[in-house]
Amino acid sequence: MEKLDCRNMVCPAPVVSTKRALEKAGHVPLQVLVDDGAPRENVTRFAITRGYSVLESAVDGGFALTISQGESVPEKASLPEVAKTGPKVMLITSDRLGDGPEELGRLLMKNFIITLLDLEEVPDRMIFLNTGVLLATDGSEVLEALDKLGCRGVEVLSCGVCLDFFHKKELLRAGTVTNMFTAAESLLGAASVIKL
Repeated sequence: MEKLDCRNMVCPAPVVSTKRALEKAGHVPLQVLVDDGAPRENVTRFAITRGYSVLESAVDGGFALTISQGESVPEKASLPEVAKTGPKVMLITSDRLGDGPEELGRLLMKNFIITLLDLEEVPDRMIFLNTGVLLATDGSEVLEALDKLGCRGVEVLSCGVCLDFFHKKELLRAGTVTNMFTAAESLLGAASVIKL
């Protein structure tokens, strides 16, 4: 049995680490040590939704989750045919995620973008508007992630008017500058739009 210690890790690290370890382990059971609360719940949910069985037991300072191959892997829900044929566009209009405290919102956005790197499916295009453009400029904590997404074929576009407004056009470090016509055309021609 393979073992993985995810105690004292912050979200999304326990799930991402578990995903990678399961891919590496193949059919060998994996024991994951996690803290109680969100890490325990998130890793368990992640494994179960991918067809694994999970046995948990309390250990000193947390829980041991023994993850093994389940009876069957659930099939992915089929999407309408139109969603399969057109591009997926992600519209990011802020440098933070949600309406809570700014610091939390920025941390959530950072974690979200970095987590995209561990997903099989990524958007075809990411369009940054308003303060979202700050994520693609000098000093952003997600520049490396955006560059890696770009290498996987994700088109990263930042609004030129927004960059000018924040005096950041010369500081753009990920992707390219776009205009509202291209943004509108991309959104209207997309099979699916995810707005953050």
